[in-house]
Amino acid sequence: MQSGASRLWHNPVWYKSLNKGNLYSDLKDVKKSIKRAKQQGMRVLLDFHLSDNWADPSKQLVPAAWAPIVNNTSVLKDSLYNYVYNTLMGLEAEDLLPEMVQIGNETNRGILLSEEDNAKWTLEWPRNAILFNAGLKAVQDVETHTQKEIITAVHLADPKESLWLAADFFKNGITDFDVIGLSYYWAWHKPLTIAEAGNAIKTLKQKYGKEVMIFETGYIWTTASNDQAGNIISEVHPNYAPASPDAQYRWLHDLTQTVMSSGGLGVLYWEPAWVSTGCNTQWGKGSHQEHATFFDFNSNAMPMAGFRWLREGLTSSTKDEVEAHQFSYDSITGALRLLCCGEAAIISISATDGKLLISRSVKMEEEFVIPKEIHGLVVVTIQDVSQQFTGKSKTLWINEHR
Repeated sequence: MQSGASRLWHNPVWYKSLNKGNLYSDLKDVKKSIKRAKQQGMRVLLDFHLSDNWADPSKQLVPAAWAPIVNNTSVLKDSLYNYVYNTLMGLEAEDLLPEMVQIGNETNRGILLSEEDNAKWTLEWPRNAILFNAGLKAVQDVETHTQKEIITAVHLADPKESLWLAADFFKNGITDFDVIGLSYYWAWHKPLTIAEAGNAIKTLKQKYGKEVMIFETGYIWTTASNDQAGNIISEVHPNYAPASPDAQYRWLHDLTQTVMSSGGLGVLYWEPAWVSTGCNTQWGKGSHQEHATFFDFNSNAMPMAGFRWLREGLTSSTKDEVEAHQFSYDSITGALRLLCCGEAAIISISATDGKLLISRSVKMEEEFVIPKEIHGLVVVTIQDVSQQFTGKSKTLWINEHR
C-alpha cells in the first residue's frame, strides 16, 4: 500500500516574510496534507523535525521556544513529551492520526541542540537517550489513550553510518521503537552502492530485530534547472546515467527490489512533487528539486519515470509460508498481475465492509483488469487454487480515473 510522509516544524515563523505570511510545514499545513493523503487511502508517516527549520545531519537546532531550557534536560524532555503527545492527540481529535511517527529527522548528531552545539559536531549521550525516549513514550501513551496502533521510528542518514549509530542507540537504552528509517541518496552517500545499502539493511534487521525502511531517497531525471533556485543534487550513478526519466525509474526499481529482498519494509521518495512555483525559499525562488520530481518542467506527470515505479505497486505477504506469493498493480490501467502463486490463484476484491465485489481465477503472469465500477479503498485477497496456503489480504487504493 502506498504511503506518504508529512514534515512538521515546531514554529516556522521565519517563513512569514517569504510568501505573504503563508507558512509551510507548520501544524495547519500538516493537517491539510494528512487529510488529503487519507482521502486517497494512503497511510501517513509524520516526521517531527523538532526544529523550527530543516533538521538534517548538519543541523539539529532546538526550536526557539525551547532555547531558554535547552541545557536543562529534565525540563526539555517534558516539553518534548508534551509537544509530541498534544500534537498527536489533536490530530486524533480531527481523525488525522498518522500510522507512523518518527522522532527527529536524520538524527546522526542527536536532537534539540543549542546554537553553540549546533555550530559544531555534537553527539551527546546520555542526553540523547533521555530526549528520544521521552518522544517515543509520548507516542506510546497516545497509542494507549486512543487504542490505535502507531508505528514508531528513528531516522538516520547514510546506511553505512547507520551501523555504528544504531549501536549507540541500543547501547544507550533507546530500544523501544519499531523501525529504523534510513536516508540513502547516491549524490550524498556515494560510493555506497544499492547492494551495500541492502547489506546494511539486512545487518540492522538481524542484529537489532527492528524493521528497516528507506525513509528518503531521490534521483534526478535531468541536470537542467527550471527556475532561479539552485538545484541541490547534480550527480548520478555511472550505472544510472545519464540523468533521464528512465534512469530515475531504474534507480528506484533496483533500490526497492534490493530493499525488499534484504528484508526492508519499503521505500519513500523525497521529494516527488516539489515542482517550480512562484514561492520563495530561504535560498531562492522556485524549487531546489524540480529536476528530481516525478513531473516535467510543465508540471506534467512523467509516466515512465517515478510514476512507473509507483504503478508497479509490489505487494507481498509478510508471512514466511507465503512470502513468495505476490501481485503487482498498475494504477493507470487498473491491472492486477500475479507474480508467483503456483499455476493459478483466485483473486477476490471486497469492499472495506466485507462485501464481495468480484472474484476471478487468474493464471500465473496473467493480467486481470479490475472493472472501472470498482474503485476507492478495497481489500484484495489471493487464494492459491491448490490450497497450499490460506488467503492473505492486502488493502489497495483503486484509481477511479482510468
